[in-house]
Amino acid sequence: MGNARTDTYLSFLLCRLACSLCKKGAKMVLFDVTPPPGDVPEGIVFLKGDICEYAQVERAVSDVDCVFHIASYGMSGREQLNRRLIEAVNVQGTENIIKACVEKGVSRLVYTSTFNVVFGGQVIENGDESLPYLPLHLHPDHYSRTKSVAEMAVMKANGTVLQNGAGVLRTCALRPAGIYGPGEQRHLPRIVSYTEKGIFRFVYGKPSSLVEFVHVDNLVSAHELAAEALTPEHEHRSAGQAYFISDGRPVNNFEFFRPLVEGLGYPFPKLRLPISLIYFLAFLTEMVHHLVGPLYNFQPLLTRTEVYKTGVTHYFSMAKAREELGYEPKEYNLDEVVQWFRSKGHGGKKPQSSLIGRWLIDSLLVAAFVAVALSYLPVVGN
Repeated sequence: MGNARTDTYLSFLLCRLACSLCKKGAKMVLFDVTPPPGDVPEGIVFLKGDICEYAQVERAVSDVDCVFHIASYGMSGREQLNRRLIEAVNVQGTENIIKACVEKGVSRLVYTSTFNVVFGGQVIENGDESLPYLPLHLHPDHYSRTKSVAEMAVMKANGTVLQNGAGVLRTCALRPAGIYGPGEQRHLPRIVSYTEKGIFRFVYGKPSSLVEFVHVDNLVSAHELAAEALTPEHEHRSAGQAYFISDGRPVNNFEFFRPLVEGLGYPFPKLRLPISLIYFLAFLTEMVHHLVGPLYNFQPLLTRTEVYKTGVTHYFSMAKAREELGYEPKEYNLDEVVQWFRSKGHGGKKPQSSLIGRWLIDSLLVAAFVAVALSYLPVVGN
């Protein structure tokens, strides 16, 4: 088995998947720019390398029969604004993976994609895999655009003849919801950090808006099932197919995180603001980052893409994954996540009162309110 470069968010998935397969007798090669946290279990080999360097990718996939391409960059925060690296990892990196699989005779490739290939801020209720790709020019962020390009490349590569004459390459793609679980290192720590700093002071959007999440162990199961369904024993039934993967329980984004916030002993925000206002705030934040980012690469409070991903209804049917992969998500809650954060010293503390942080948020909110109010003023012609 082979893997590729990931950010901290997907490295979390990579390690859980490797450990799960290792327990089942598979020999794993982890290919990443940074080593996994802690000791690598017996049966897993870590190979340091960069997905953007073809020679390193080619070396990593030698003598493997299945590659899990989990590599990704730019899904949230300030990384979402680094177009150059997003393009290099998500597009060029995927091209390197496909080329290496063909040249080294790898017969199976499972690609970790995203809901975003069909979602661009429009309401989607119980959507399925018959939905077309969102036109590239309609993607509001470069991450989603490049993930869509990469998934299309993986789908096109299905059936490519391998150079060693040992058959063809079989590919499939998984489109997961937001990942959570104890040890997740991107979204959950950010929420806890905002809460502890006193920045998480409001929610936004309609209370009825629904999104989805997937526990890391459910996503690990989906990857294993997808890889199995690419084999001759399962008639290659997942070949050339994409699957939406989640816990199958649509929920309001902020209500999903309520048990985490309250479980750590903090009050949950009561102020609810309109999503259009927060979208404008995110726009202002991105503009400030564009101006000062080269000198100070700060973490934006929110990006525009994060606003619609968390505040606009979009959830999908699991019917195809259940029927073709045998995917049955288990039920999880945030109790184990709360305990994980408590074990790291979080919780039970009074939120910090950051004068600069509070002033910045208040200033942006005031500016946004003024801008919205001015937009309703009549325009006087000449």
